[in-house]
Amino acid sequence: MIINGEFFQIDFQKKFGQNFIFDRNLLDAIALDAGVTKEDVVVEIGAGAGTLTAALADKAKQVISYEIDEALRSVLDRTLAQKTNVTVIYEDFLKKSAPLPTPFKVVANLPYYVTTPIVMRLLEGEERPESITVMVQKEVAERLTAQPGTTEYGAITASLDLVADASLMRVVGRKCFLPPPNVDSAVVRIDLADKGYTKEEIDFARKIIRAAFNMRRKTLGNALAALFGGKERANEVIEKAGFPPSVRGETLSAADFVSLARAAL
Repeated sequence: MIINGEFFQIDFQKKFGQNFIFDRNLLDAIALDAGVTKEDVVVEIGAGAGTLTAALADKAKQVISYEIDEALRSVLDRTLAQKTNVTVIYEDFLKKSAPLPTPFKVVANLPYYVTTPIVMRLLEGEERPESITVMVQKEVAERLTAQPGTTEYGAITASLDLVADASLMRVVGRKCFLPPPNVDSAVVRIDLADKGYTKEEIDFARKIIRAAFNMRRKTLGNALAALFGGKERANEVIEKAGFPPSVRGETLSAADFVSLARAAL
């Protein structure tokens, strides 16, 4: 792999889902999509060969980058040698030991297999960023930004919408990566937002969302029966919230799920 005119021999690890970005215009575009400024501390998940890390460092106050693959240490020592505002932590982000500084923004080219756990950790955990800008599989991007009633709309979409707003920023062809993945990708920006819901309402709405989408093909009354201790009680809650028991969960917005939570609390 050639970075800034220098050749690097990299043993790409499939187990870590490594697909590195090498297009400088795309790297700058991702930093722009994230709205990174000299006032920002950026947390990057997956430094890879350091190409995105370097682009972020040029625009941010500080970059803290997590990298699970220790074998990339020698590569990153060279590609980031001139970036004095970068700290690389060789650790699995999902098992990290140190707290993150606040406030912070997250920017990442995420391995596809950890996209959902990382995004949900950031949305539901105690350490919440101002925004999350991630390169993900195009299919996942479509799910994160889907509208109620569409095929792509699911539990992760509704859960995200409780606390944030997601936008698909750009679609990225597979040829922009090395090695090229088997599918196209997309950049999604997620802006955390206070939508006026209490923590209790959000927590209960998430339980309702999980139950509703675990039985996606069933009516909401049937899907929520176990959660509410019986279909009769589930239907009472649904009707109190202003919906017919025959409604299906995939047609409801995040605000609708909060209405159900309020009716039950």
